[in-house]
Amino acid sequence: MVGGFLGAGKTTLILAAAEELRLRGIRSAVILNDQGNELVDTGYAAQHGMQSGEVTGGCFCCKLSDLLRVMEGLRAYQPEVIFAEPVGSCTDIAAAILRPLLEYSDEFRLAPFTVLVDPERARSLLADDADPDLSFLFHKQLQEADLVCCTKSDLYPDCPQISAQHVRQVSARTGQGVTAWLDEIFSGALRVGGEILDIDYEQYASAEAALAWLNLRVTIEPSAPRSPALVLGPLLGALDREFTANHVGIVHLKAIIDSATGFLKAAMCANGQAPAVEGALDACSAPRHELLLNLRAVGSARRVREIVERELDRIDGKLTGLHIDCFHPAPPKPERRMTQAP
Repeated sequence: MVGGFLGAGKTTLILAAAEELRLRGIRSAVILNDQGNELVDTGYAAQHGMQSGEVTGGCFCCKLSDLLRVMEGLRAYQPEVIFAEPVGSCTDIAAAILRPLLEYSDEFRLAPFTVLVDPERARSLLADDADPDLSFLFHKQLQEADLVCCTKSDLYPDCPQISAQHVRQVSARTGQGVTAWLDEIFSGALRVGGEILDIDYEQYASAEAALAWLNLRVTIEPSAPRSPALVLGPLLGALDREFTANHVGIVHLKAIIDSATGFLKAAMCANGQAPAVEGALDACSAPRHELLLNLRAVGSARRVREIVERELDRIDGKLTGLHIDCFHPAPPKPERRMTQAP
């Protein structure tokens, strides 16, 4: 189980770890999780050739039976390792997921719960003037971690002061620390689900509801063939400007665009931030593009949707198959919550 706040780099680290395991001759798979449907990360995993499953429409905690069903379904692929990535606003993982899963120890061996931390995000959420809702979620995630990994060490070599017993640094892009992390979580030296949270579920629900959740899928046929970069780049730039002008805070925006000439993935974790881009930046022009976009923002879901729809309408071309889902997460209601180890 690899958790952490929105934009911490969970999927990127999992894909890097999966490649390291492949080199060792170990087959792996990933289960992705979201409050909505239409996940960018599922498409991203597919682009990397990784077998995946999804639990959508709620967090793992509230969909434990779905998680077990997807885990069972992946048996046909015969993975030795299954990574599971909970929703980035989710917490209470130890009590609502790990300890119930310990009852299945004859079928699955659980690794310690790793929580990833983006150092830049951590500094903002540890500050005195941090958003209280986001700060609440962030601190609760840290409190229940069996192991904390500060990510993006290639960009941020100094990890912020974090109150946790086991803290490591990793970079999925350079590979720094990835092998050591895998060796540590497979060693059996760390306790699994060792910290059970004392958490107010009303406050938890309120904190998650402060976020607007938007997922969209659409096919774009520009008036003249364009490269994926020239379709996606201007759209993200326009959304960033409009969100900033309307005091909507981007927490995590990620998009993947696919065409006959190549795919491109872009992600940003704050207003005004240059997107991190992967894929075929030099892809040639194409007449048709499939766009998948996931956005988590602080603001009204109604306002967020209005801005996104307006910017889509401004695209010079034909849009078909548009599907948008925009909402505030419902209060979390775990299927099971175990405070004592089985």
